[in-house]
Amino acid sequence: MTSSAATTPTAATTASAVTDVLRYTAFTSDPDGGNPAGVVLDAARLDEQQMLAIAAEVGYSETAFVTARDEQQRRFTLRYFSPLAEVAFCGHATVAVSVALAERIGPGELVFDTPAGEISVATVADGHGAVRATLISVPTRSRPAQDAEVDATLAALGWARADLDATLPPHVAFGGNAHLVLAAGSRARLADLDYDFETLTGIMQQYGWTTVHLVWRESDDRYHARDPFPVGGVIEDPATGAAAAAFGGYLRTLGLLPAAGVVAIRQGEDMGRPSDLLVEAGPDDARVRVTGHAVPIAG
Repeated sequence: MTSSAATTPTAATTASAVTDVLRYTAFTSDPDGGNPAGVVLDAARLDEQQMLAIAAEVGYSETAFVTARDEQQRRFTLRYFSPLAEVAFCGHATVAVSVALAERIGPGELVFDTPAGEISVATVADGHGAVRATLISVPTRSRPAQDAEVDATLAALGWARADLDATLPPHVAFGGNAHLVLAAGSRARLADLDYDFETLTGIMQQYGWTTVHLVWRESDDRYHARDPFPVGGVIEDPATGAAAAAFGGYLRTLGLLPAAGVVAIRQGEDMGRPSDLLVEAGPDDARVRVTGHAVPIAG
């Protein structure tokens, strides 16, 4: 998705001219699937406005910038920008950066200092030439959504309360960012997404949400998801690692985790960019693991 964000062409051109922007797609092994992210591995000399300009020029939902690095300790400082604003945490861009680093300095453990807190990532080569990354989120939490929050969002989506799955109550879940979780009562309801962009943007800004995490339960250990992301300047995210982490915390809070604690999320299918996220959460651990591949793509 591209953004309608207005940027200064000179700033964007100047920043990108001196910056090597890599492009990866996360939560897939197929370059035609997943969620694309920009990756800048050496952003130490870039200021906030330059990073925002680059993110707008790249046009993906997120671009990640490594602003400080200690390769011996495998520790890095990371910032994330959508085409419109900086965000505290982005899961798919973290996976993209982790795979890009693993391809250059070797697989293993990585630690990122992010605006949301410390994020550790384990990277491994899967034996088929691809790198898989597992991030461990900041502590998650989840609370019941207020009626006003739900009603306003449903109106913007063009949904009714009867469209929801009553066994999966609306919550505001946090996994580095806040996300409103709404469960559709059918796969057809989830597939039919045509929302009021400006109205939903205002609602999300009012309540401080990064995405609205729309899900449909196929089984106790498999869900389908869609994530409108208008506050970032894009209509929808094909894969949302931060929302997946928050959703793991949501399931833990409600006691809905399967016995193994592992849930598969299929996202992006309705956009033509299928993505697969694996979520692992324990009943007594507030942190959630989110696993996926990432592969480089052409710019």
